[in-house]
Amino acid sequence: MKVSEILQVKGNILYTVTPDQPLVEAVTTMSENDIGSLVVMEYGDLVGMLTFREVLKTLHANGGAVGAGTVRRHMGDSPITVTPETEVNEVRRIMLEKHARYLPVMDARTLLGVISFYDVARAVLEAQSFENRMLKAYIRDWPAEQNAPD
Repeated sequence: MKVSEILQVKGNILYTVTPDQPLVEAVTTMSENDIGSLVVMEYGDLVGMLTFREVLKTLHANGGAVGAGTVRRHMGDSPITVTPETEVNEVRRIMLEKHARYLPVMDARTLLGVISFYDVARAVLEAQSFENRMLKAYIRDWPAEQNAPD
């Protein structure tokens, strides 16, 4: 299974912010849309990711307040990306090794979407469930053994 297949199932809603937007606006967008990350775009290019991890670090550093800073000050500025052709097993490896819960999907310089750890887990579970159903059907329809003549 490839990343492109996960994106097809997930849909194409994508939330972005600019690096100069106030962090409080980004947090509002994340909260209102029940999402854990925002892609940071500047002049049409991917320049960072803002996830709930960065927001929590900011809240901790500011004694529970978001503060008046911009997204640029708090975003991760070196996001790991994948392509539509990346295999899901490779995505799982990257996510586990890099502790990344969200990966932007890029086709050259074009942002196609973001896949989350949840999206990958759901896709793997659905693929395994489908394979399990097919195997059970195959076993159920197995031809009965014929007694060989002596």
